[in-house]
Amino acid sequence: MADKQHVQSSNVRFDLDESQRTDDFDRMDEVDELFDFSTPSKTSSYSSIESATNNITNSSKTNAKTSLNNDTHGKNKSTLSNYARNMSGICFGSSASLRPVTTVSTPKALCDFLGGNRVINKILIANNGIAAVKCMRSIRRWSYEMFRQENTIKFVAMVTPEDMQANAEYIRYADHYVNVQGGPSHMNYSNCDLILDIAKRFPVEAVWAGWGHASENPKLPELLHRNGIVFIGPPEQAMWSLGDKIASTIIAQSADVPTLPWSGSHLTLTYKEDDSDDVTVPMDLYEQACVNDSKKGLEVAIRIGFPVMIKASEGEGGEGRRRATK
Repeated sequence: MADKQHVQSSNVRFDLDESQRTDDFDRMDEVDELFDFSTPSKTSSYSSIESATNNITNSSKTNAKTSLNNDTHGKNKSTLSNYARNMSGICFGSSASLRPVTTVSTPKALCDFLGGNRVINKILIANNGIAAVKCMRSIRRWSYEMFRQENTIKFVAMVTPEDMQANAEYIRYADHYVNVQGGPSHMNYSNCDLILDIAKRFPVEAVWAGWGHASENPKLPELLHRNGIVFIGPPEQAMWSLGDKIASTIIAQSADVPTLPWSGSHLTLTYKEDDSDDVTVPMDLYEQACVNDSKKGLEVAIRIGFPVMIKASEGEGGEGRRRATK
C-alpha cells in the first residue's frame, strides 16, 4: 500500500456564488508568483491513464506559462493566470482570502468540510426506466469526479416482474434491488407506504422518486421526513400548495403569470403583499373554476375553442387526459 503522505487525491474545487467571486485577476499576480502550479509527484500506484492525464495537464500549463511570457502586450495575462489557477485546483473564494485544495475521499469527509449535518451513503430509487438510469449515472459520474471512485453512493432499486422480464437497463446500475408487485403504478412505484417500508428495511438515507409515479404526491416526502429520511425533491408544504391545480393556477394568474386557456381563465384573486405571507383562495372563487357537469363543460369548451383537453384537477402524471375535437 502506498504511503498516504505521497498520495495526491483528486483536486476538488468548490465554487462559491457570484457575490463571493472576484474577477480582478491582476490583483492576484503576487499569488501567481508565490505558488508553483506544477503537479506534485505521484507514487507508482497510480494508473497509466492518470499519469497520461497529468502529462497533458503539465504540458498545458507549460504552454500557458510560455504564452504568458511571450505576451508582451499583456492581453492574455488575466486569462492565462486564471487558467493556471484552475488547472492547479486552487480556488479563490474572495479577494481577501486564498483557500487551498481540500482533500475529500468520502461523503462523510465532504459533509464535514461543507458543514453539513447529514451524510447520504445510500439512496432508494423509487422509479424505473430511463429516469432511474439518468439518476444513477449522473450521481456515479459526480462521485467519480469528486472522490475518484464511482461507487461511494450505493443505490437500491425497486423492480417489478415486468422490469425484470424486460431486463431493464436501470437494474444493472443498482447495487441492490427489491422485488415488488407488478401491475398498475399504484401497486409499486406510486405506493408511498411501500416506498417508506423499503426505505426503512434496507435502510437508506434518502429517496429519489424522479418524475411521474409518486414524485408528485406530497404524502411521500411527509412520510419520509417523519421517519428521518431525506426526500430528494421539494418539501411537502410546496407540493401540497401546488398540487391543487385549480387554486395554484388562480394564484399564478393573479400574479400575472401566463397560463393556458382553461375553465378558470377569467378568475383572479385580489391580494395585497402586505396583508400576509399566506395566500388563500376563497371557496366561492374556487368553485367558479370547477366543471362538474357536461353542460358547463360544453360551454367552457366552446368559449376556449376546439380542440380542447379534458383533465381531472387531481390527476397525476398525465393520467385521465382526453382530447375533444367537437
